[in-house]
Parts: sequence; C-alpha cells; structure tokens
Amino acid sequence: MRVGVVAGPDPGHAFPAIALCLKFAVAGDDPVLLTGAEWLDTARAVGLDAVELAGLDPTEAGDDSDAGAKIHQRAARMAVLNAPVLRELAPDLVVSDVITACGGMAAELLGLPWIELTPHPLYLPSKGLPPLGSGLAPGTGLRGRLRDSIMRALTGRSWRAGLRQRAHVRTEIGLPATDPGPLRRLIATLPALEVPRPDWPAEAVVVGPLHFEPTAAVLPIPAGQGPVIVVAPSTASTGAGGVAALALEHLVPGQSLPAGSRVAISRLGGDDLDVPPWATVGLGRQDELLTHADVVVCGGGHGMLSKTLMAGVPMVVVPGGGDQWELANRVVRQGSARLIRPLTAEALVAEVTEVLSSPRYREAARRAGESLATVADPVRMCHEAMRPAG
Repeated sequence: MRVGVVAGPDPGHAFPAIALCLKFAVAGDDPVLLTGAEWLDTARAVGLDAVELAGLDPTEAGDDSDAGAKIHQRAARMAVLNAPVLRELAPDLVVSDVITACGGMAAELLGLPWIELTPHPLYLPSKGLPPLGSGLAPGTGLRGRLRDSIMRALTGRSWRAGLRQRAHVRTEIGLPATDPGPLRRLIATLPALEVPRPDWPAEAVVVGPLHFEPTAAVLPIPAGQGPVIVVAPSTASTGAGGVAALALEHLVPGQSLPAGSRVAISRLGGDDLDVPPWATVGLGRQDELLTHADVVVCGGGHGMLSKTLMAGVPMVVVPGGGDQWELANRVVRQGSARLIRPLTAEALVAEVTEVLSSPRYREAARRAGESLATVADPVRMCHEAMRPAG
C-alpha cells in the first residue's frame, strides 16, 4: 500500500510521522513523508521517501493573526497547494497529523481515504471531562461536575466558533461544509496518559507513542557513582526557558546533590553554557540516555514524557504553554512526577531531591510504561480501515 504521511515541521509532530513511516516500511508498505524542508534529509537518511510540504510559510495576507485563521484558513490554502503533490505521489491512503489539517482536506479534494495521527492523548472535547489545558482531574460529586459543566460551557463557545470557521473555509475550496472526519484516529500515546471519558470516539484507537531519534550520536555520561539527572529542555516554542542554565548552576554534586552525581543535558548545541566536569551537554540519542537516568527534568512535551515513562524513569516537569500544563498534571496525578511552576532554583533542587529520595515515583513510572502492552498496532489499524465493510 502506498501511504502519504503529512506532518508539519515541529519535532513533536514531524518525528512521530517519521516513526510511523518507518513502521509502514517495515510492514512492506510504501510510505512517503510530506513535511518541512528541515527534516527532509533526516527522513531520507533513514531510507524514507520525503517531499516538502507546500505552504508552510505565512502569506502576506497575515493568516497567523488568530488561532482560527492559523488552523483553518492556512489548512485550506495548504490543502489546495498540496493536492497536486499528493495526486502525483498517488497514495492509496493519506495519514494526516492532527494539527496539519491540510493533509485530510487535500485527501478529501482528491477523493482519497484518510486517517488522523494524534501524537499525544486525545484532545477532543468530552462531556465528561474539564476543558483541555485546565490540568484538572474530572470533577467528582455535585460541585465538581458543576464546575466542569460551567468550564465546558465557557470554552464551548470558542470550539463552536472554530467549527464555523472550518466549515467556511471548506466551502471556499469546494468541500462540503460538514467535515466527515477521518476513517480512524491513531492516538499515539501511552494509555497511562489518557483520561477515561464516557464518549470515546468509535474511530479512535490508542496505538502507543511513536518515537524517532534524529541522531545516532551517544551523549557520554561523566564519570561518577551517584545518580544521573537528565535535563531535556522543551523543543516547543511555548516551552519554559532557562532550565538548562539553572540546572548547571544549582544541581551541584556534593552540595544540592549527592556526591558523585552527574547531570546530562540533552539539547542542540551547548556553546552558550559553562559546562562543569560533572556535567555533559549536547545532542544524543535520548532513548540510550534514559537507560542511565535516575530522574529526568523536562518541559512536559508529550514526546519526552512518554519516552521517559517507557523507560520507567520518574520526572520533575517544568511545563510551559500549549498542552504541557495538561500533560504535566496528568503525570503528577499518575504518581510518576513532580511539577514546578514557576521555575526557581530552590524549587528545582527541592523537587529533584524529593524524586531521588522516594522509590514511589520510579514505581509509578514503571507502571505507566507497562501500559504500553495494551495498545494496538498503528499499521494494522490502517490496513483494517482500508478493508471493505463486510
């Protein structure tokens, strides 16, 4: 089966798309990736066919002026631009990243079946949950349910406005106003990061995180016998800043940390940091680095959270904006992490010390990682979706 996989250039979306393409290739399918130019060589280096996704740059019309314009107007414009590209590639199926909505629209324009890839938990509104981004657990009792109901009513206005915007741009490019939705929704997360809901969509299936390491390099761990603290600052533009510098200044072996401790900071570059001998900074395979970690300090992005839980490692989470606050609160409720907001040196030292000193955080992380055993295979889900009914 020829499969076109569409995702924007943000690493949190491009990397899961690359990982899915590799799974298709292993299964004997013929995937082609459409993404930002910065990841084309990376995808080709691992043997994938990759072409540039057209229309990622904002236009002079200023379609980034508000969230509705960014999501819907740009999606429609990009769908028109990429439909000829997809036609030339001749896929049997299109898999479109959840925020790269142009992929699904382009597939519709061509009359192709399409599936949505969600590289994080399901974020559709639910009648049984508080609104996404609140970080709140579902309310219990009369007062809790009333709280959630009021919050859903307030945020529902924006959701309905977005649906109207989506319907409008669809008709502008010749599609029906009503979005029929995808054949399937592949929810690429750990079951432990999901929140039970009474209205789980019939087409949605949890397939487990899709991780891709963009480098073969291994980040060396400094010599020592103490615990290893891995610091992975967020790659998202909405992530909290200053985590790496604060860690190097205040997570000091023999002072705030046990003697012999090591700090490994996983990030691009490091020339702007004064790196002491008990620390290392740079780009390396995070899956390999996590095999040495006793605790991870990270920003709360889904990729790093799920990767860390799969390794059974507890965390201190410093969430920024976007969905990081929501995810950070989920891992705290699950028991595998502590949360810091706002970020201060005192809080960083205190929370890292707390996680290192109590085995209950690692045990909770191990349980979360083991939930992977219940997920479905994403390639098989795509193949099944393409089979004729009956």
